[in-house]
Amino acid sequence: MKTLFSFVVCIVICVSMLGYRYYYSDLRSGNPPLKIAEWDAFGYYQYLPAILIYHDHKKMEWIGEAQKKYRFTDGQGFPMTKLDNGNFAYKYLGGVALMELPFFLVAHWYAKQNGYPPDGFSPPYQWGLTIGAILYSILGIFVLRRILLRYFSDQTTGITLAAVCLATNFINYAAIENGQSHSFIFPLYALILYATIKWHERPSVLWACYIGAIIGLAMICRPTEAIMLFIPLLWNTQSKEIATKKWALVKQYRHHIIYTAISGLIAITPQLIYWKSVSGSFIYDVGSSWDFLNPHFRVLFGPEKGWFIYTPITIFFMVGMFYIKELPFRKSVLWFCLLNIYIVIGWRDWHYGASYSTRALMQSYPIFALAFGAFVEDIKFKKWRWAFYTVLPYLIFLNFFQNTQYRSGILHYDEMNFRYYGRIYLNFNPNEEDVSLLDGNETPWNEKSYSRSVIVHIDSIPPLQVPAMTPGVFYQSQISRPAGKKTWLKVECQIKAPDCLWLSFLNVDLQKGDSIQHAKIRLYSPLSKDGQFNRYAMYLRVPEYFRQSAVKLYIASPFTFAGSTKDITVTQLEK
Repeated sequence: MKTLFSFVVCIVICVSMLGYRYYYSDLRSGNPPLKIAEWDAFGYYQYLPAILIYHDHKKMEWIGEAQKKYRFTDGQGFPMTKLDNGNFAYKYLGGVALMELPFFLVAHWYAKQNGYPPDGFSPPYQWGLTIGAILYSILGIFVLRRILLRYFSDQTTGITLAAVCLATNFINYAAIENGQSHSFIFPLYALILYATIKWHERPSVLWACYIGAIIGLAMICRPTEAIMLFIPLLWNTQSKEIATKKWALVKQYRHHIIYTAISGLIAITPQLIYWKSVSGSFIYDVGSSWDFLNPHFRVLFGPEKGWFIYTPITIFFMVGMFYIKELPFRKSVLWFCLLNIYIVIGWRDWHYGASYSTRALMQSYPIFALAFGAFVEDIKFKKWRWAFYTVLPYLIFLNFFQNTQYRSGILHYDEMNFRYYGRIYLNFNPNEEDVSLLDGNETPWNEKSYSRSVIVHIDSIPPLQVPAMTPGVFYQSQISRPAGKKTWLKVECQIKAPDCLWLSFLNVDLQKGDSIQHAKIRLYSPLSKDGQFNRYAMYLRVPEYFRQSAVKLYIASPFTFAGSTKDITVTQLEK
């Protein structure tokens, strides 16, 4: 009963994960078939079908037919590189595949017993992967709870778990997009904490081996997880006196270091064997690029998917660093978190693909949880604690709301900006004017305060047949801008295209001499539907210089665009 609150919180988290997985799956009618092994998740997973089903992890001759059937990368290449010897080397390491193996074997057996294609990608395999990721995440949650209870009260532990799992992108990567590495590495961080604590309490060869094996497995999930080593290395070094005792203990059991190294080497051996078999060398460069001298702080603060912007509870994770001075994990947490963040913001491909918030930090939340727990434990005795207790439920609600926006496409997976974010904040039904800001356009403040004059309204035009990479102009005329007034153009129209919305744009140009004022809006938006007339609206500010100028509307697309346009309206706003 003394730890009932944190246990109930764990159950709520687990139920939330299962509920999210059910809601965004084909168990609900109308949803598309579940597809977990795609894009990056396919890259981590492909070891298993290649080796165990197709018996071809070198030439990969099976992948073309599988791609035609399942479209796991939408035909835009595969995460592998062709070598000089004719073999292919995978871009992603195989640690995640090792962790997926038990669930793959069960799925393979189930597929053969129940009439599904035993090809590695039919529904049983997709469900096996997602269930496995959820179970690993649940393991991590309960191990983390046990760790937190060693240092904090039940109330603090429950609040910390709720914040870490429900107010962050954890829920998305543990329950929905969980075929990637993050949900599999998350429990490894909880386990390295637990093994580190147990070794320092009672040093043994067994716990030393666990430490090495966990670090090794994490490294062949993502090589950058090697910094996990700082957790046991700096544990119990929070003061000079305690650090002296720690290093004396290490010296006493220095043979344990050998066992740790050996178990770590054993853990990474499968990856070394794979590299040897395809490349002829035990070490293969998978080709990551870094900008450590010019790190990308947009990963933390940027509008695209900033960690502090879209999951603001993480600000308190960092605040917690100031509350761990007397705790045994002080230097472990501090140095690990700082190095981890530095590595994440130093990667050249700082967008981290299609993602919600900064997904590359999600797996290490058990470490951040210790700092956050120290913060929560301290404020229990502060008068302003109720302000935080009020903010936390709001941040949990905000996270669930934004997760829903992300799943529906309203919160864009890669191209957010602050103007657009301001319009969709707690707004689940943005209009076309709001969506136009996704392309970085400007908009007048309080449109109703402007006088309006319609320049043109056209009911419809002949169907457009626009060759690829060629502007399809469908309206142009002259406008006059009054002197001394703020002036905008508002362009509205409806466009229908059966399958050409992707990467196609409606453009408006205002031209005077060699000067051009330009705005555009994507046709494939959160509100658009293929094969139907979709309304589009955007604004273009008319500078003072453009007293007499030409306006032109056109569609540009990398594909041959075939569509129809109607209800074209160009309105001049003045104030």
